[in-house]
Amino acid sequence: MKIKLALLLSIVTTLASAQDRQFTLEDLNFGGTNYRNMIPQNRYYEWWGDELVRTDYDRCSVVDKKNARETTLFTLDEINACINDTANRVYHLYQVSFPYPGKTVARVYGSKGARLIDWKAAKVIAGGHAGDHDRELEWCSASQAAVWLKDHNLYVEYQDRIRQLTTDGSREIVYGQSVHRDEFGIHKGTFWSPDGLKLAFYRMDQSMVADYPQVNIDTRIATLEPDKYPMAGETSHRVTVGVYDLVTQKTVYLQAGDPTDRYFTNVAWSPDSKTVYMFELNRDQNDCRLVSYDAVTGKKTAELYREQHPKYVEPQNPIAFLPWDDSKFVMQSQKDGYNHLYLFNKDGRQLKQLTKGEWVVIEMLGFNEKNKSLVFLSNMVSPIQKNIFEVQVNNGKMTRLDNGKGYHEAMLSKSGSWSLDMFSEPDVPRKIGVIDNCSAKAKELFVSPNPWAGYKVPEFSCGTIKAADGVTDLYYRMVKPVDFDASRKYPTVVYVYGGPHAHNVDARWNYGSRGWETYMAQKGYLLFILDNRGSENRGTAFEQATFRQLGQVEMQDQMKGVEFLKSLPYVDADRIGVHGWSFGGFMTVSLMTNYPDVFKVGVAGGPVIDWKWYEVMYGERYMDTPLSNPEGYEKASLIKKAKNLKGKLQIIQGMNDPTVVPQHCLQFLHECNIVGTQPDFYVYPGEGHNMRGHQSTHLHERITQYFEDYLK
Repeated sequence: MKIKLALLLSIVTTLASAQDRQFTLEDLNFGGTNYRNMIPQNRYYEWWGDELVRTDYDRCSVVDKKNARETTLFTLDEINACINDTANRVYHLYQVSFPYPGKTVARVYGSKGARLIDWKAAKVIAGGHAGDHDRELEWCSASQAAVWLKDHNLYVEYQDRIRQLTTDGSREIVYGQSVHRDEFGIHKGTFWSPDGLKLAFYRMDQSMVADYPQVNIDTRIATLEPDKYPMAGETSHRVTVGVYDLVTQKTVYLQAGDPTDRYFTNVAWSPDSKTVYMFELNRDQNDCRLVSYDAVTGKKTAELYREQHPKYVEPQNPIAFLPWDDSKFVMQSQKDGYNHLYLFNKDGRQLKQLTKGEWVVIEMLGFNEKNKSLVFLSNMVSPIQKNIFEVQVNNGKMTRLDNGKGYHEAMLSKSGSWSLDMFSEPDVPRKIGVIDNCSAKAKELFVSPNPWAGYKVPEFSCGTIKAADGVTDLYYRMVKPVDFDASRKYPTVVYVYGGPHAHNVDARWNYGSRGWETYMAQKGYLLFILDNRGSENRGTAFEQATFRQLGQVEMQDQMKGVEFLKSLPYVDADRIGVHGWSFGGFMTVSLMTNYPDVFKVGVAGGPVIDWKWYEVMYGERYMDTPLSNPEGYEKASLIKKAKNLKGKLQIIQGMNDPTVVPQHCLQFLHECNIVGTQPDFYVYPGEGHNMRGHQSTHLHERITQYFEDYLK
């Protein structure tokens, strides 16, 4: 009996101990050594036409969409045996693609480039000619041509021949890469025509742009490695668009006129590969035009659409032609106050508005050819959700395809008849399923176990407060301390970003909470995160409330959050801190210096200090130029606010940051020296805007320790 009792006590003690497990930053930070084991498990899939293939480390398997059973197509060993080249081994099969429906052909990536392989015939079809220093920019399934970048110049491989497209590429003449500093939805610089026989590409001349003097300290004597950085109000680069014809081997440039102080974005092709379309924007970003060009001559053929706005117009997506009717295309616009889908004919006449309401289309996924419909992601259900919807092009009938909860990502099959649905919910780490878009019926494929099972986890909650305008709902996330006791008062950290094209609170697992918040909650802090006006996916009035006065409306809303916190009996109003990075760093310093008696401690990472030192495209969209908006720049500048600093403020900077250059924080520190305030400063030599690898864990330990030293 005594033995049984001792055994029972041992089991109870072991279970209790398991439930008391503590997190470390090695668990919770993405640079941590145990991070991969602490995030929800995932599976990876690709579409092979309308067949779903699971891509795993050592094999690819076709998935039965009715019962989720898997049948192996090929293994990693079989692929490497087929290649038979030890210098170009394939090490995993996560990145395999299946470009040809019905054909047993896969594109696999090895240590020296990609191969096109017929796994059934066990032979290499094409690829593998890239050199050690070549960078493949884009491959085209229609022609099996590939465009590379080598020594700043473009090369095309087509029919086993390599052709050099450009010769003057350099640090100052940039080909085939993202331009306009990745604004306006730009993420690449090459665009294949549907038939694969023409290639549109960007050429960016940045020889006239000033150099920002970054320094390489790894050399024996530190050397200059400057970045081209066009600051607000200063000279910007000039972009043109070329079209290379693989048959004639000739290049023409689109005759768009003088590219000075203009932006060219969202390049698209007509279905017949004869016409190139792009949105053209003036430097003020308040006049946007959709223009078409002859792909053979480069001549302008038509201006199809024009949109103007007293603040700004921001084209983010290329037009998309209907697969079943190449005389019509779909365009996205915020012209009615929310991003929606519009149907046009190819002459530029608007036929109808396909979606409408006080919600936004977040992403257009593609077309369901069988239903003659368009599939998209939106926050129609809730501002903090993202769900999959389908709209019939002919009659506007709307159908929700997913479960109506959570935050979804999706990938359409070739015909659009199926969606791979990947999502989480506040209490669901990850689920993956496949949806029959024609019937809206789903089959579950995978459910991730909770990776935090057995750990002491804080309480995550979500709610709304009114913005400073007294009308607008703002969403917040709260993370309460582990072992929360409502009778105690807790030190509280406001984590803030607050800028455009981002949000912090959504209906994902733990309401989108970052691992660092859990780490802090474990240490006895309450965390509060609020999406103020100016953040994304709430419509133009919400987003443009900050126009020409960045930081002001945002601070007003964040202070409403602080007012809410102070109303809670368990928040210690004398121990409120704030932390943010980038725009959040700007917000942190703004709050510390505009409300010095409210915030006791702040940690600002990579902060914007004065918008005149930020880049042209982003900065001028929201602030115009320093010359045209001196009052706005003066109000937003934190230089003269340095004298107001009372609390403990730590500024952290990557010393080779190409996004928020070190001049910002250095000028603020210089002013602090003059006025006698005493911030702390820490740098990461050689690092950019975010810390790479394990240095991120180091960074977050430093941030944590600062609050431990001065707030707790």
